[in-house]
Amino acid sequence: MNVILENWLVIAKGLRMTLALAGAVLACTTVISLVFGVLATLPNRWLKLAIHGYVELFRSIPLIVNVFCVFFVAPMFGLDLSPFVAATVGLSLWGGANGTVVVSGGIASVPPHQWKSAAALGLRRWQIYRYVIGPQSMGAILPAYTGLLTLLVQSTALGALIGVGEFLKVSQNIIERATIMQGQNPAFEVYGLVLAVYFVICSALSALSRYLERRLQRERVRPLSTQG
Repeated sequence: MNVILENWLVIAKGLRMTLALAGAVLACTTVISLVFGVLATLPNRWLKLAIHGYVELFRSIPLIVNVFCVFFVAPMFGLDLSPFVAATVGLSLWGGANGTVVVSGGIASVPPHQWKSAAALGLRRWQIYRYVIGPQSMGAILPAYTGLLTLLVQSTALGALIGVGEFLKVSQNIIERATIMQGQNPAFEVYGLVLAVYFVICSALSALSRYLERRLQRERVRPLSTQG
């Protein structure tokens, strides 16, 4: 515990880096998932094939290999990415591929007659997605997508392998320094703190997901009770 107290400023800095990386990855993943997930449901064969190729490519590559490829291969094409940016891109591409499947699957779960009814009312395609299909598909999208986001938060620890000064990397440095300079190995305390912090973050995401699911369920039941 003394090691943690002595290095709390360093630990706080690493935690801020982890939260920044997680926020960037979740934001980029969400944008990719929404855009590609919606585009994948449009009646355009070539667009569907292109998105399908992207999804299959990045879902077939292990996440750690994807991060390494972005970091080590990008400079060969003149893209000298920092470890933070490389980790963000690598995780977001993988997350976006999986998120695209979740979003497109959720949209496909909406009964076909909803599309026909909305079109018969004269709604434009974007209005159908925004006001009819989107709200109905959220019930199917939210649980799986929250699971994906939780996995991505956990995967930010891979940034330590390419030099991102995030929470796990800082913790490893503290353990190594204490072992060499003080002759003690505080791995249990430090890694216990790492476990607890990731547990809190991921539990908060799960709790938020459950709250949103309950709220969506109440909004669905309310119109029916009003009609009754």
